[in-house]
Amino acid sequence: MAWTLFSSPLNLPLSHSAIIAKTSSDRLRSSTGRSRATPPPTRRTIRVNAAEQDQAEGNDKDKDTQAFNPFGFVTDNPSSRSAIQLPESPAEDGNVGQMIYRIEDKGREYGSSIKSGKFRWFVRETGLAKGRRGTIIFLHGAPTQSYSYRVVMSQMSDFGFRCIAPDWIGFGFSDKPQPGYGFDYTEKEFHEEFDRLLDVLGVESPFFLVVQGFLVGSYGLTWALKNPSKITKLAILNSPLTVSSPIPGLFLKLRIPLFGEFTCQNAIMAERFIEAGSPYVLKLEKAEVYRLPYLASGGPGFALLEAARKINFTDTLSQIAAGFASESGFWAYRWDKPVLLVWGISDKYLPQSLAEEFQKGNPNTIKLKLIEGAGHMPQEDWPEKVTDALKVFF
Repeated sequence: MAWTLFSSPLNLPLSHSAIIAKTSSDRLRSSTGRSRATPPPTRRTIRVNAAEQDQAEGNDKDKDTQAFNPFGFVTDNPSSRSAIQLPESPAEDGNVGQMIYRIEDKGREYGSSIKSGKFRWFVRETGLAKGRRGTIIFLHGAPTQSYSYRVVMSQMSDFGFRCIAPDWIGFGFSDKPQPGYGFDYTEKEFHEEFDRLLDVLGVESPFFLVVQGFLVGSYGLTWALKNPSKITKLAILNSPLTVSSPIPGLFLKLRIPLFGEFTCQNAIMAERFIEAGSPYVLKLEKAEVYRLPYLASGGPGFALLEAARKINFTDTLSQIAAGFASESGFWAYRWDKPVLLVWGISDKYLPQSLAEEFQKGNPNTIKLKLIEGAGHMPQEDWPEKVTDALKVFF
C-alpha cells in the first residue's frame, strides 16, 4: 500500500496554488534583494491563497465538510501552514518499508557505533585524535540528532580541532532502550552514560563544549555546571536558559496521557520541529535523515516521550540560570569559564531577549554573538557563520 507523508489540507488542485521556492539552501531573506536558489527537483512547496480558498469553498456549497486528511497535523506549525511539501510523484515514495530501504544509509557522515557500558552510541568524529588545537564535544537537543553539526564539525576539524558529536541515548542512531529496562531517561542517567562515553572515547580534559537545544540539550548544560574542571570554554547555541524560556508545544503535548503516546509516533515530528523554529524549509535529503529514526521504529518516539515526562523544566532552567550567574548561592562553584552565546535571531521558539537576559546575569564571562538569517538551529541554518564564531572564540 503506498502512502505519502505530506498532503494538502485544503484539498485544492495545483491550479489554485502558487508555487514558491523556499529551501534552506538559499539562506537569503527577501529583504536583502538577493536571488534565491532553485528548489530541489523532487519537491515542490505550495502556498495556498486564502481568498482562493474561500472562493473554492463557495463554489461547492453542497459539501458540508472537506475530505478527511489523516495528515492534517502537518499544518499545525507556522512553517508547514505556509509551505506544504509534496513529492512530484506520490507513488515514487512507495510504502514505509520501501522508504526506509531508500534512505537507511543516509545521514551517517563521519559516524560509527561505539559500545559504552550497556549501550551503543552513534558518534560522529572528525579531525585527528590528538588535534593540535584541542577537542570539541558537540551536544544536540531534542528531538533532533548530531547530524545537525556535520558541516560545522568538518570545517572546525580543518582548523586543527578534534570534533566529536554523539547522538544521545534514545535519539538519532544510538540505542533506544525501553524505559524500565536499564535506562529511565532521567537527567542523572544521561549524565552517567555521557561520562562513560567520554572515558571510552579517550577524551582528555579540559575540552571545548558546544550545546544546543531543548531537554537533552539542557542536560548538557547541567552536566557542564557539575563538571566545570573538565571544560575550557563553553559555546551555547539557541537553548532555553532562563525560567521565562517558552516550552514548545511538542513537549507539552508529550506530557498529556494518551495524547502523548499518539504524538510521539509522528514520523515527521523532528523535521517539523526544526522547520517550525527556522525561517527555512528543510531540503528533502536533510528531512529524510531527521525522519529516519522515527520512521524505522517506535523506539525513538517512546524514548522522547519518556524523557519529556521525566524532566522538570522549571527546576532544570532554574539550575541553568542560577548556575551561570555571577552572583548565586545555588551552586557551590561559581562559574567563571568563558561562555559564548551563538544566537540565531530568527528563532521562533526562543527570542533574542532571552539571550540578552542570560548574558546580563554574568556579563564579564558571557559574550553574545548574534547570527542573522538563522533560527533555532543555527548550525543547520547557517553553519558557516557558526564556524566563524567558534573559530574566533576557541
